[in-house]
Amino acid sequence: MKFLFDDESYSFETLRAAGFACYGGAELGEVLTTAARITEGDDDSWLREWRATAERVHAIGRDCLARGHRVSAREALLRASNYYRTAEFYRREHPVGDSVMHELSRLSRETFAAAAPLLDTPVRAVSIPYADTTLPGYLFLVDDSGAPRPTIIFNSGFDSTLEEAYFVLAAAAVARGYQVLAFDGPGQGAVIREQGLPFRPDWEAVITPVVDFAVALPEVDADRIALFGYSLGGYLTARAAAFEPRLAALILDDGLFDYHAPHLRMLPPFLNEWIEAGRDAEVNSVVALMTAYSTQLRWAMRNGNWTFAATGPADYIRKTKAYTLAGVVDRIACPTLVLDAENDQFFGGEAERMYKALSCPKDYIVGTEAEGAGEHCHVGAMLLTHQRVFDWLDGTAAA
Repeated sequence: MKFLFDDESYSFETLRAAGFACYGGAELGEVLTTAARITEGDDDSWLREWRATAERVHAIGRDCLARGHRVSAREALLRASNYYRTAEFYRREHPVGDSVMHELSRLSRETFAAAAPLLDTPVRAVSIPYADTTLPGYLFLVDDSGAPRPTIIFNSGFDSTLEEAYFVLAAAAVARGYQVLAFDGPGQGAVIREQGLPFRPDWEAVITPVVDFAVALPEVDADRIALFGYSLGGYLTARAAAFEPRLAALILDDGLFDYHAPHLRMLPPFLNEWIEAGRDAEVNSVVALMTAYSTQLRWAMRNGNWTFAATGPADYIRKTKAYTLAGVVDRIACPTLVLDAENDQFFGGEAERMYKALSCPKDYIVGTEAEGAGEHCHVGAMLLTHQRVFDWLDGTAAA
């Protein structure tokens, strides 16, 4: 679904940013005017214009907050958080020491943190014990009664952030009586940026302590915990569910059986043969040439190198081989909803593969282009997707 740009990646990321408007994360006019100032395929232009919009809206939020205009401040700060996240999206060439990327990420987190106390329902910042550190999170509550309620653990993906969880799931959840515990895990958000912890394929090592934390909260009904996986989270949560018996339901948005398979389709067969043969220098040189003509490939390789702690594209793609549900998928026992997208540009075919491999109670829903829900994770169709997800969830043990 082409949106404002011919470049497929720019189109998708702009639609993603705009799609959060239904929960206060964007204003259509701001998106349109920002996009109009961006030069197609120019990552510096992308950063400059989204940052300018984020800073302008952030200033509105600060001014409204100082003058006691609570609702206006909240609305502006939520939009600024989303725009700052969007601004730094393509800044991946040298992420570890990139002060610009880290500043924009920090501002995205800070503007959301400033908006959170202004929401109509309670939000609590939490720190979840994990290994020898902690994972940052938010607990989005239905009210301040302290009553135990059904709770969804939100697990983001390859590039999404803790703050994005509000627009992707939490706002819709609390309106329907579900609470949400969202977090950044290894490879994600503040954890990769501030702690340098990369992704790991055995995601049960991440989810088990998150569930431990959740069941200890008085506001969480331990018998009604669902797990929601967003994008790459569709693999991560499914892997974790194979080893976590305390889940009442699993939602995969979208389903992902094997993270390595899409990478094989992304590159010419001879490059995959070179990767297997260990010809990394040659592979990396060819990929560098390819990325000059593909924004999507350029971003994916750079983000993968960083978040998987890889030495280059060949090493990154080789590391994705461990991210498969082969041999463990039949251990998933809880009712599972697999979402698919007709035009998924990243994981095409993987959701159907996931659904067919499951032996637990399961359902499968495809978002189509005709209804505006055909893009990866159904960006641009948040309300329709939430209707489907929560109507399904209402019929499970997690309700």
